[in-house]
Amino acid sequence: MFVMGIAERKNRQKQALRERILDAARRIVMREGFAALSMRKIADAIEYSPATLYLHFASRDEIAQALCAEGYAQLLETFVPLAGIADPAERLKALGRAYVAFGVAHPETYRLIFMEDPSYTGAAMGGAARGAGKDKAELDEDTGVAAAAQAANGEAAAPEDDPGEAALHIMIAALEELKAAGGLPASTDLAVWAEAFWATLHGIVALNLTCPVFPATSLDTVVTVALDTWLGASQTAENSARSRSGGTAGGTRKKKSPGASAEPELKPELKSELKPELKQELKQEPKQEPKQEPKQEPKPHHKPAAQPSGKKQAQAATAGVDAPAVRRKAASA
Repeated sequence: MFVMGIAERKNRQKQALRERILDAARRIVMREGFAALSMRKIADAIEYSPATLYLHFASRDEIAQALCAEGYAQLLETFVPLAGIADPAERLKALGRAYVAFGVAHPETYRLIFMEDPSYTGAAMGGAARGAGKDKAELDEDTGVAAAAQAANGEAAAPEDDPGEAALHIMIAALEELKAAGGLPASTDLAVWAEAFWATLHGIVALNLTCPVFPATSLDTVVTVALDTWLGASQTAENSARSRSGGTAGGTRKKKSPGASAEPELKPELKSELKPELKQELKQEPKQEPKQEPKQEPKPHHKPAAQPSGKKQAQAATAGVDAPAVRRKAASA
């Protein structure tokens, strides 16, 4: 019992130191990039000699591969809940979105896995490619053979030891279901299709991490267009677009111009009788022109010229009356 206690304590201490090494390496990569990672820098960060690190990791590359395995495990955690989506096309879309989101949320880890050294990516991608095109029985058989080999070597059969391959097999399984349901041609090579699909997603993430002008629109829009191009637009999105276009068209038909006059509804038998009369009246009725204010002119009794005229008439009338009287006086004289 005492001996087992000492061995367990040493294993715990060894595992704890391994985690410290990986944690220090992860911080260096995230802060300075993978190029800055070195065994001496890790040893300085944890205050151990470089020789101690070599008791746990043979080289810097082995540390990098361990970090990649952690990254694949994080990616697998985002994939597992999506594996239950019934529609394989919608499942692939959800997996694609999760993949891009992982790359955006963990840029340095993504760079380390997919953009630094092909050997860090090759093992998982190669395993997925070998599994593509095999049915479930063949995959289960391969898994059983691998487990038997591990047991013969005294190793525990643990599928989670390769999270990268497990994550990509979730995508392969969705492709197989999509092909079986008729969503892909029967002649489709799933390994090629999976690589092309992954290349599209990787291209979006890589451009987002390295190109300052990408994307010109929102990243979500780019991802949606890419997934719809590969797998077709979602039925829900199509129905929503149809309803929007239908509502717009209906609104346009009901809209009337501001100047349009409302015509009263008449019975069909009266329309033929009244409309010709109305049209005739409209033809005879002159167009109404905008009213203009008439210019005000002075009234006749206010005119200055009317007064002299009146005086002259009065004088003429007086003269006409008095004149005969003068002549009469002259005659009497």
